[in-house]
Amino acid sequence: MKTATIIGGGIGGPVAAIALRRAGVEAAVYEARPGSTREVGLFLNVASNGLDVLRTLGVDVGAAGGWDMPRLVMWSGTGKRLGEVANGVTLPDGTVSQCVKRDELRRVLSEEAAARGIPIHHERRLVEVHDRSDHVVAEFEDGSTATGDVLVGADGIRSRCRELLDPAAPAPSFTGLLSIGGFSRVGELAPTPRAQHLVFGRRGFFGYLVRDDGWTWWFANVAAVTEPDRDALGAMTTADWLARLRDTFADDLPLIGRVLAGTVGEVGVYPIHDVRSVSTWRRGRVTLIGDAAHATSPNAGQGASMAMEDAIVLAQCLRDIDDVPSALRTFETLRRSRTERVVAYSRRLGGTKTAGPIARRLRDVFMPMALKRLASPERMRWLYDHHIDWERRVADTQVAA
Repeated sequence: MKTATIIGGGIGGPVAAIALRRAGVEAAVYEARPGSTREVGLFLNVASNGLDVLRTLGVDVGAAGGWDMPRLVMWSGTGKRLGEVANGVTLPDGTVSQCVKRDELRRVLSEEAAARGIPIHHERRLVEVHDRSDHVVAEFEDGSTATGDVLVGADGIRSRCRELLDPAAPAPSFTGLLSIGGFSRVGELAPTPRAQHLVFGRRGFFGYLVRDDGWTWWFANVAAVTEPDRDALGAMTTADWLARLRDTFADDLPLIGRVLAGTVGEVGVYPIHDVRSVSTWRRGRVTLIGDAAHATSPNAGQGASMAMEDAIVLAQCLRDIDDVPSALRTFETLRRSRTERVVAYSRRLGGTKTAGPIARRLRDVFMPMALKRLASPERMRWLYDHHIDWERRVADTQVAA
């Protein structure tokens, strides 16, 4: 029986372990952070194509408390309704895309992996990888090691595995946007059933949904000419950020100001990055998946789903191809084109979130027509209607469609 060492216990790591276990590969997950550490980020979109993977693996993320979000409704900052697009497709069992707190999703996936007998080790920070002819050894900062037939780098956008595979690999690229988000309680704000609302403001982009329990989940994207460093971000308090956002959206829908005023607790702030293309995904018995291989900005809401798709395809390759390096080569062949297309698409979407006065007026005039033509269900089928057939056998000569 093959064995796998998985580096990274966020989202892609546990899903990869579950998929590999189903494929008959014994897997263990190694995470750098303590078990009590909360996941970075507030909430995210798990699109229908990602949920389809979890459905195939028999994983129910209902306990994560997600909000069904099959629709995205677009507005101008003046309150003009620009249109509506589908956020995914409806699966045969009625499942639709969901917005879920990142930490809750991570918790549910980790618990599901543990329930299937998959060990998850915390405080194991990878420092080195030793790839041998018939096995691979992971060496951790505390001096411990883990040995397996394959090592899977699911350690995110700042991947140590990627760095070890290719010291010349590109660093994450700043997209020119900051993401700021939080949770709010606003009296008399009606729920937004099965939808998220997105506002193209004069100087920023604002998204929100209102749950039946009265909580509003919100985020804002604002432009930054240069990437602020960690010290600059840390120097600003929640009150500072809320004041900045109130100023940014002062000339837009009054609802935004109400949501900001009702914010409870701290806001989260982080620069948005992506990695457009990584030349080296794998070498020998080591491979990357998820953000480690193809980090996408959150604009398309596909980061988690791409990692889930990677996980199940990797498991199929290791199930069906005995030679590990050949299996990893086939995995890359099957996944690279699609994931790089998603990264590029997501970056293009980010470019529409902030615009000057003339571009803004043109956007508000032409977006309703553009959404009908460019974001129609048929046009977006390539992204959302992507089912991976678990029963299909993979051959080492197979080429992605």
